[in-house]
Amino acid sequence: MDLKLNGLKALITGSSKGIGAACAESLAREGCSVVLVARDGDALNAVSARLAAFGGMVIAEPADLADSRNVDRLAAAHGDVDILVNNAGAIPAGHLHEIDEATWRRAWDLKVFGYINMCRRFYAAMQVRRRGVIINIIGSAGKRVDSSYIAGSTGNAALIAFTEALGSASAADGIRVVGINPGPVATERHEAIFRRRAELKLGDGDRWRELLVSLPFGRAGLPDEIGAMAAFLSSVLSSYTSGDVITIDGGAINRRAS
Repeated sequence: MDLKLNGLKALITGSSKGIGAACAESLAREGCSVVLVARDGDALNAVSARLAAFGGMVIAEPADLADSRNVDRLAAAHGDVDILVNNAGAIPAGHLHEIDEATWRRAWDLKVFGYINMCRRFYAAMQVRRRGVIINIIGSAGKRVDSSYIAGSTGNAALIAFTEALGSASAADGIRVVGINPGPVATERHEAIFRRRAELKLGDGDRWRELLVSLPFGRAGLPDEIGAMAAFLSSVLSSYTSGDVITIDGGAINRRAS
């Protein structure tokens, strides 16, 4: 299937590994030039080397998006992007009494306010050209809230509302704004989360794989599955999609609690 993305320019945050790297690879495979953004410059360079094999331009931009000055710098350098994928940020797990104010604010500065600031700056540039797509990678915990992930559930819920609100009116500017809510996805962060759950439930973090049998299809999702959806949503084949957030979790969100 030709997604008709060849020659477009995409910027993907949090693209040094996991879902962000998978989104970048899906777009590069479709012929996009890609700008990779993450805090770890060495990891970005490794992803850049891999994606260069697809023949398009690949630019690595090490940056901490919790600092809005870096958002401004990226917008000045790459305001011509056709596709923005916001993926940077991992909010730590924990109950209300376990997440202090500093941790809560630090996590939200990168993910919640990082997404909002990136959207504000890049939307303005897209608005001038009257075209563009913004994809926010959020998380299903914003819909299926979890008190043991309270900072993440609350932040994700805010970003879902933000995406739906912005995307509900963006058609007037020729822009589409959509979101993806991944469920558990097989990444390093996923393993860390399930190790913590195994420690709490089973008394042994090394038994984390035993918890996967309860997931749909007996496994976590794959980063490539999220990347493929990001590429499709970026394309003209999805040109009537805006203000929506698509959950990819094997149907888990609609399961009744056992």
